[in-house]
Amino acid sequence: MQENKNSFVGYEYKTFTVPAQKASQFIDCYESFGWELDENIPPATGYGSSILKMKRNRKIINKMELTRLQRHFESCANEIETLEKNKVTMPTMWAIIVGVIGTVFMAGFTFSIVHEPPIVWLGIPLAIPGFIGWIFPYFIFIKMQQKQTEKIQPFIEAKIEEIYKICEKGYSLL
Repeated sequence: MQENKNSFVGYEYKTFTVPAQKASQFIDCYESFGWELDENIPPATGYGSSILKMKRNRKIINKMELTRLQRHFESCANEIETLEKNKVTMPTMWAIIVGVIGTVFMAGFTFSIVHEPPIVWLGIPLAIPGFIGWIFPYFIFIKMQQKQTEKIQPFIEAKIEEIYKICEKGYSLL
C-alpha cells in the first residue's frame, strides 16, 4: 500500500523536559512510542535540562498501549534519577554534619583564644578536632559516595534493562 505524500496527517504535540546529559537517550526512547522531534522547533537546553518538542501521528495504531508503555518508561526514568541523587544524599549529609561539628570546635577554640586572658590550655584541645572536622568531610564524602554507588548501581542497571524492554515492546507495536 502506497501512502500519498500530500495527504493530511494530524499530529498531537507534547513538550518533554529531560536531563540535558541524557537528552539523546530520551529522544531514542520516545521514538519507540511513536514520537518524533518536531523539526520546526529545535531542542532547547538550559540549567541542566533539555526541552524536547515532539509530535506524534494522532491516528497511530495501539495508541493506548503505547501511552501506557510511555508512562511506565517515564516512571522508570524518574526512579533512575532518584537513585542517582541517592548516591550523593547521605554522603553529603554526613560530610556537612562532620563539618558543622568541626566548626563548633573551632568556635570554642576562637572564644578561648580571644578570652581575656587567653585560655591556651583549652584552645589547643579544641583546635585539633576543629581542624579534623574541617579536613575529613571531603574524605568522608568520597568514601561514602563510593559505597553508595556500589550499593545502588545494580538497581540502576536493572531499571535501564527494564527501560530497554519497554522500548522494545513499544517499537514492536509501531
